[in-house]
Amino acid sequence: MDLVSHQFISYFEPEQANKLCQLALVEYYPEGSLIFEEGEVPDYLYLVLTGEVEFSKSTGGDRYQVVTVARPNSFFGEFGVLDGQPRSARAIATPGGATLAKISQDHLMTILQDAKGQVVLKLFGYITQQLRNTTNEYVNQMIHKQKMELLGEMVNTIVHDFRSPFTGIQLSSSMIRELHPDEETEEWCDLISMQIQRMLGMAEEVLEFSRGSTSLVLKSVSIGEIIQQFEKLNRVYLHSSDVELVLDIPEEIYVLADLNKIIRVLQNLVSNAVEAFPNSQGKIIITATTQDNWGLIMVKDDGPGIPKAIQEHLFDAFVTYGKQGGTGLGTAIAKSIVEAHGGAISFESAAGVGTTFWIRLPLNDGDPNMQSPTLKQVKIC
Repeated sequence: MDLVSHQFISYFEPEQANKLCQLALVEYYPEGSLIFEEGEVPDYLYLVLTGEVEFSKSTGGDRYQVVTVARPNSFFGEFGVLDGQPRSARAIATPGGATLAKISQDHLMTILQDAKGQVVLKLFGYITQQLRNTTNEYVNQMIHKQKMELLGEMVNTIVHDFRSPFTGIQLSSSMIRELHPDEETEEWCDLISMQIQRMLGMAEEVLEFSRGSTSLVLKSVSIGEIIQQFEKLNRVYLHSSDVELVLDIPEEIYVLADLNKIIRVLQNLVSNAVEAFPNSQGKIIITATTQDNWGLIMVKDDGPGIPKAIQEHLFDAFVTYGKQGGTGLGTAIAKSIVEAHGGAISFESAAGVGTTFWIRLPLNDGDPNMQSPTLKQVKIC
C-alpha cells in the first residue's frame, strides 16, 4: 500500500497529512533485519506499508518469546514516541522483508500539538484496541508454550519407557527369522522391524516439535522410492480399512530429503483421509511430478472434505475436528517437517468432493548416486 492511504495518515487533517507524508522516510528492511532492540531509546514511529514485523521479548540468553506481529496498514512504536520510555520489545522484519515509513519523534510531537481533539481520540482508540489484541496474542502464545513443554515431557517419558519392550520385540523377530529362514517369514520380520522404527520415529518427531526444532538426515532419494516404501508399510492397514490406494509412480525424480520423515508426512495425510471416509471406504491417489526446481507429491482422496471451520487453521497445533482421541498435532508436525526441508505444503478441499494435498520438495541437482547423507538441524518454531 502507499503512504497516503495508510490509516495513520487518514487520522489527520489534509494539511497535516500532507506534511507527515513529506517528513516520513520510507525504507525497506530485508528479512531478519533488526528495526529496533528491546530497551533502545525511541526515535521513530513506524507505519507498515508492506510485509510484516515481529515483536518479541527476551526470556534470557538468546531466547525470545514472540509477542505479536504488525501487518500492513498498522503502525508501531507509538508508546516510546509518546512517553519517551525505552522500547519494550525488539522488532524484526519477517520473511519477505517489510517496507516501513518512519516519522521522527520530534516531527510527530510537533504535529500532534497542533492536531484537533478528534485526531487524538482516533489514535487513542487504535492504541487501546492494539493493547487488547497484543494481550490476547501474548496469552495465547504463553498457553501454547506451556502445552508444548508439557507435551515434550510426556513424550520423553513415553519414548524412554517404550525402548525396552520394543527391543524385546526386535529380538523376538530376529529369533523367528533365524528359526524360519523362508522368504515370507523374512518379509514379515522386516515389516515388524520397520514398524517399530517407525513408531519410535513418530514419538521422536513429536518430541522435536515440542522443542521447536527437527533433525533431518538429508540425502538424494527418488520420490518413487518414498511412495513405494510408504505403500509397503501401510499395505495391511489400508486393506483392513477397505481403502483403495492408487499409486502413479513417476519416472526417476530425485529430491533432497529425509526419507523416513517424508514417509511420515504421507502417513499423517493418508491416516486423516482414512478416518474421514464414511464407513472407512474410499480411494486415495498418490502421484508426483516436477514443477520448476521442485518435486511435487500429490495426495488426493474422495472423502467428505475438510470442514471450512478448520481449513484456515488446519496446520496449527492442537487443531482437530471430528476425531476421537485426536491431538491436532499431525498436520502441524507434517508442515514443520516439509518446511524444514525448505519446501511447502498446501491443500484444496470441497465438501462431498474430497481433499488434495501438495507437498513441494527441492529437487536434488547433483548426481543421485553420489549424494551422501548429511545431518541438518532446523529450527521450526
